[in-house]
Amino acid sequence: MSEMHVIGVRVEQPQNAPVLLLRESEGDRYLPIWIGQTEATAIALEQQGVEPARPLTHDLIKNLIEAFGRTLEEVRIVDLHEGTFYADLVFDGDMRVSARPSDSIAIALRTGVPIFAEESVLVEAGLVMPDEREDEVEKFKEFLESVSPDDFKATDG
Repeated sequence: MSEMHVIGVRVEQPQNAPVLLLRESEGDRYLPIWIGQTEATAIALEQQGVEPARPLTHDLIKNLIEAFGRTLEEVRIVDLHEGTFYADLVFDGDMRVSARPSDSIAIALRTGVPIFAEESVLVEAGLVMPDEREDEVEKFKEFLESVSPDDFKATDG
């Protein structure tokens, strides 16, 4: 199992589909996960430090975890089956709750817990970016710094 860091979210064109990009902390593999617009917005808002006037769903979940006296210890991306990723929220006492990776990561960012990916998932879906592609990763990071949550809203047409 490898610890992962959130690089960010970008919108893939022409499908206008958000993709979440994770990178191994102690390695050179990246893990792209296509996610929904709502989760992309939630992740982007948290990364940009934007605090909404009212709690969003992932903020509410964080508040519920605290209110119930539980501790979220980590998020694990545990499986990939027919193109669908699966994750577990791991709580104190080794209690696990299955969840979508996008929701899990949005919650992990809000609670400050580590994110891990099973080796089998990284073998199947991980990408190694050669050194010459590092420029693309830097451009991706620059894009993330300039993107607005409004960029993730669905448009008519």
